[in-house]
Amino acid sequence: MTSSTRPQAEPRSAYRIFRPIGTRWSDNDVYGHVNNVVYYSWFDTAVNGYLIESGAIDIHDGAVIGLVIETQCNYFSPLSFPQPVVAGIRVAHVGSSSVRYEVGLFAGPESEALSAAKGHFIHVYVDRQTRRPVPLPPRLLTVLETLK
Repeated sequence: MTSSTRPQAEPRSAYRIFRPIGTRWSDNDVYGHVNNVVYYSWFDTAVNGYLIESGAIDIHDGAVIGLVIETQCNYFSPLSFPQPVVAGIRVAHVGSSSVRYEVGLFAGPESEALSAAKGHFIHVYVDRQTRRPVPLPPRLLTVLETLK
């Protein structure tokens, strides 16, 4: 992104799959909206929940784990408890040992067509024991194809 390019909210159609996110009383800050740090937790929860449920990763016994090396979020409109939130997920880039996930957060399942926030994070997949980068496992690659 150049200094003259301003991030823009995106439509739901820009994302491949959607996951509901429950807001909690404690997510709101003194200003009456969800605190900015909570959005990062939602990104992690949405992506990893999908990967676990699809059998792409085994967080307890798998030989390969994903470590976050970069994350970012842009905010466009406030979200607040008890508002339901939906996370849209897509994959923007797959490398030999890394993946860039992009997440859009939407105010409810049937609400606004544009994201209230969007962000990304990059996982580098490493050997659980050595913490050295490894090639992406075949099952993970298969699941990632559904998110492109």
